[in-house]
Amino acid sequence: MHSDIRKNTKRLLVISDTAMQYTKDGIIAFGPVVKELSYLLREFDNITWIGFHKTKKNNSLIPIKNPKITSILIPSVGGKRYLDKIRILASYPRMMKIILSEVRKHDYIHSRAPSNPAAIAMFLSLFFSKKQFWHKYGGSWIDRAPFFYNFQRLFLRILNQNSKITINGDYCLSNSNIIPFENPCLDNYDRENGKKVLKTKTTNTSLNFCFVGGLNHNKGVNVILESLKEIDFDWIGQVHFVGDGPKRFEFEETAKNINTKITFHGFLEKDAISSIYSICDFIILPSKSEGFPKVIGEAMNYGCIPIVSDVSCISKYIQDGSNGFLINPITSEEVRKKINLAKKLSNEEIIKMNKYNFELAEKFTYEYYNNRIINEIFEIKEQMI
Repeated sequence: MHSDIRKNTKRLLVISDTAMQYTKDGIIAFGPVVKELSYLLREFDNITWIGFHKTKKNNSLIPIKNPKITSILIPSVGGKRYLDKIRILASYPRMMKIILSEVRKHDYIHSRAPSNPAAIAMFLSLFFSKKQFWHKYGGSWIDRAPFFYNFQRLFLRILNQNSKITINGDYCLSNSNIIPFENPCLDNYDRENGKKVLKTKTTNTSLNFCFVGGLNHNKGVNVILESLKEIDFDWIGQVHFVGDGPKRFEFEETAKNINTKITFHGFLEKDAISSIYSICDFIILPSKSEGFPKVIGEAMNYGCIPIVSDVSCISKYIQDGSNGFLINPITSEEVRKKINLAKKLSNEEIIKMNKYNFELAEKFTYEYYNNRIINEIFEIKEQMI
């Protein structure tokens, strides 16, 4: 009887390169994924999570408090140098041994690509036809990418029927195993809080803008700052930069020569970021490449209209001039143009955009995400009583 119960326990294996660390109080890991997996425990009895052991301090890591999540930390590999590539290849036998051992113990396997552990999971899925695999490709499915990312995109296209692949955007209608999928970032508290914010949010004569993400050139922080140099700043209230990065000091020095009130907050907890969205009218994100940034869904939930790059699948959700603005090409001149268009919006147009975006943000809730997983990804077998 006991063996039958164990056999029918719904156990999920998660294979990723997600950052994890040992601390005196337990294991900490990348916050958004910790929350995502905690919600998945509503559908599974326990989760085994393989991630990369990182030693560098990272403020985005939070404790894994749920005892039903068991973590396995493997040595982190990566880098752009030739020697780094050799070390990555040399690490594959050990990673393969650990991942193979766990795949044998689980019926439901979820990998997070692009990553080296995910590539191993893709390979193993070819040999375990009775197990159910779900591979989430988190980057852009169509934009130019490094060789290894391209390799994984091609590999995912040819996997067997026991593998479901979720991507950002609707690009593979001919392959029923490849499914467009939204990533979650909003819980019930966010939805209720966002509803309250929208009821009280008013458009003043001055508009506030924010950026949320890594402070680097790929995210377009330099483009935003350059665009602000030539803008009539009288009608801009404040520009908030939330996030951190090695170039933060350089960006702060640039901002000192701009006649706009600019604040760099550094890394903030989620509640503090929500407060920034609540006081801002627009979020600017001129990224060079993306999957679909969760911050867009978060911002829309709090009445923060997107001014974002026209890359990957973003245009599937944001229509230029309808519920936001698309930046194409990604230049300071184009960002400046979109900011000036935002200035011309009437209060009625802003209210209409915010109403539409708040309803659209439902697709980025954990409830919506879980429902899609049990209805479209895994055929969950009911546990024996």
